[in-house]
Amino acid sequence: MAASTPIGLQIKTIRTRNNMTLKQLSEQTDLSIGFLSQLERGMSSVAIDSLEKIAEALDVPLTSFFNEVPRKNQDPVVHNFELQATPVSEQIFQYILSNDEMGFGLLPRIFTLMPFANFDADDLEMYSHAGEEFIYVLEGIVTLFIGTRQYTLYPGDSVQIHSTEPHNWMNSTNKVAKLLSINTPNPFRHPEPGHILP
Repeated sequence: MAASTPIGLQIKTIRTRNNMTLKQLSEQTDLSIGFLSQLERGMSSVAIDSLEKIAEALDVPLTSFFNEVPRKNQDPVVHNFELQATPVSEQIFQYILSNDEMGFGLLPRIFTLMPFANFDADDLEMYSHAGEEFIYVLEGIVTLFIGTRQYTLYPGDSVQIHSTEPHNWMNSTNKVAKLLSINTPNPFRHPEPGHILP
C-alpha cells in the first residue's frame, strides 16, 4: 500500500483483509470502538504508541504505515525539498526530519494541522506512552491538552512533557498550524525480526 494512503484507510484495509471486526481490534488494543471508527474514517489522528498497538494487533510492522522501507541515508542533512508528507488523518500530516528514522533514540517530526484539525472529533482521544516529548509551535495557533489542563500555544511557544501524562492537540482555527515535535524514545527503533540496531 502506498505511503501516501491515509493511515486510517490503511488500518481499515488490513483489518478487513484479516476478517477482524472493530470490536476485536478494540479488545486487542484497549482503544475504543468509537475512536477506531473515527480513525478509519480520517476524522481523528493517532499517536505513535496507539498505532504501535494497532500494528501489533494487525500483525504488521509499525513502519509499514509510513514507508515501505525505512530511510537510511549516509547524508545526515535533511533538505526541506526532500521532506515527504505522511497523512496521519485527512487533517493532519507529518514530516519525519531524519534520513535514518530507526537509527537514533529520538524522533523529530513536523506536524501540519489543517484548519479545525481534531476540532470535530466527538471525543478527543488522549494519549499517554513512555518517554518524553517536546513541542514547539512554528506557525498558527495550537490548542494543547495535558491531563485536565488546556493551553493555547502561539508561534514560538513550546512545552516539554513526560509522555505518560495524557495529552493531545487540535487546531480550532481556520488557519493552518505547524509544530515541531520531538519524541524519545523513538518508537521506530523497536527491533523487528532480523533487524539489528546500531
